[in-house]
Amino acid sequence: MEIALFTVILLAGFYLAWNIGANDVANAMGTSVGSGALTLRRAVLIAAVLEFSGAFFFGSHVSKTIQSGIINPDLFISDPKILVFGMLSALLSAGIWLQIASYYGWPVSTTHSIVGALVGFGMVVGGYEAIYWKKVSFIVSSWILSPLIGGVLAYYIFNVIRNNIFYAENPVEATKKWAPLLIFFVTLILGYILIFEGLHNFNLTFSVFAKMGLMIGMSLIAALITYFCVLQMPPSPMHERLVPVYNPEVVNSLDKAKKHLGKVQSNTKGETQYTVSLLMEEIDLLSKGLEQKQEFDSSHLEYVKVEKVFGYLQIVTACMMAFAHGANDVANAIGPLSAAIAIMTTGLFAVEAPVPTWALALGGVGIVIGLATWGWRVIDTIGKKITELTPSRGFAAEFGAAATIVLASRLGLPISTTHTLVGAVLGVGFARGLGAVNLTTTRDILISWIVTVPLGAILAVLLFYPIKAVFG
Repeated sequence: MEIALFTVILLAGFYLAWNIGANDVANAMGTSVGSGALTLRRAVLIAAVLEFSGAFFFGSHVSKTIQSGIINPDLFISDPKILVFGMLSALLSAGIWLQIASYYGWPVSTTHSIVGALVGFGMVVGGYEAIYWKKVSFIVSSWILSPLIGGVLAYYIFNVIRNNIFYAENPVEATKKWAPLLIFFVTLILGYILIFEGLHNFNLTFSVFAKMGLMIGMSLIAALITYFCVLQMPPSPMHERLVPVYNPEVVNSLDKAKKHLGKVQSNTKGETQYTVSLLMEEIDLLSKGLEQKQEFDSSHLEYVKVEKVFGYLQIVTACMMAFAHGANDVANAIGPLSAAIAIMTTGLFAVEAPVPTWALALGGVGIVIGLATWGWRVIDTIGKKITELTPSRGFAAEFGAAATIVLASRLGLPISTTHTLVGAVLGVGFARGLGAVNLTTTRDILISWIVTVPLGAILAVLLFYPIKAVFG
C-alpha cells in the first residue's frame, strides 16, 4: 500500500505541474503570441526550454509544507500521515480546478488553488479554529491588489511609450532613444527576481552590493545589445511590402488630365459641360485622396518599424518572465509533493521539507508538457480575448506585471502572477478607452478568480475522505 500511495503522490504532483503549464505559463507567453511578436509554436518551444531551466536550476530546494502559515502545524505532530493525505488531496484539488479553468481558457491563480485546498483540508482535520484566517484573508486580498497595481503601472508605462514614441515627430528616432532605456529597467526588474530570489538555491553567498552590481551589469549589457543590434537592423522587406507607396507621377498625371478637361469645359455648353465638370470634381477628390493616403502610409510605415523593434523587446521580456515563472511557481506543484514524500520516507513531520532534484525535474517536465498540449487555450485568452495587443502594448503589459511583482515582494504584499498580468493587459486596454476591452471575457475571468479558493477547499474536502479511506 505504501508503494501505491507513493506512486499516486508522484502522479498527482505531475498532474498539477501539467496544469500549471497549461494555465500559468500564459503569464509569460500570452501577450507575445497575442501581439504577433511570437507564433504559438515558437512561444511553446522558447517557454519549454526556459520554464524547465528556471524550475530545475532555480526552483526552490526547500519547501514550506504549511504554506504561508495557513494551517496550524500542531495538527500533524501526533499523526504525520494525515498531512500526506492532505497534501495529496491538495495536489489533486488544485490540478482538477486548473484543468477546468484551462479548458474554458480562464487564467486563474495556482497559488490561490493550493491555498483553497489547504484551507479545506485544514478544516477537515482541525475544524474552523485550525486555519489562520487573518493570513488567508491577506492572501485573498491579492484579488484586488494584484490586478489593480499591475493595471495602473501598465497604463502609465503604455502612455509613456505612446506619448514619447508614437506621438513623436520622428517615431523611429524616438524609439532609438527610449528602447535601450526601457529594456534597461525591465531587465533590472527581472534581474532582481532571478538574482535576489534565485541565487540562494545554489548556496552562493553574495553581498547586496555584488548582487546589485550583477543586476546593473546585466541591464547595461541588455541595453547595449538593444541599441547596437536590434535598433540598427534594417527594416524587413516584408514590412515594406505591407505599405503601398504611390508614385507622385500618378497625382501629376491626374492634374494634367484635370487641366485638359478644363479646356474641354471652357469650350462646351449644356449637358457636355455639366458632365465634364462632374469628371473634374471626381478627379479632384481622387487626387486629394491619393495625397492623403500617401501621407498616411508614410506615417504608418514609421509605426511598423517601431512595432517591429518592440516585437524584439517583447521576446526578451517574455523569455525572462518564463524563466522567472519556472523558478518561482514550480514550488506550487513540488512543495506538497515533497512534504508528503519526506513524511513517507522518514516518518517524521517537518515544517520545512527538502526538495529532491528529481522532483524539480518532474515538475519542470510536467509544466512543459502542459504548456505544449493545453497552453494555447489560456494563451489565446490573455493575448487576444481581453484587448487587442500590439508588440508595444504587450511590452507595456509585461513591464507593468514584472514591476508589480518586484514592488509587492519588497513591500511584503500578497501577489498573484496571473492576476497581475491580466490586470496589466486590462490597464493597456483601458489606456485606449473602455471600448477597447472585452468586458464579457473580463467578467468571466473575475468570476473564475472569486470561486478559486472556495472551490479548491470544497474539492479538497471531497477528495480527502476517499483518500484516507483507501490508504489509511
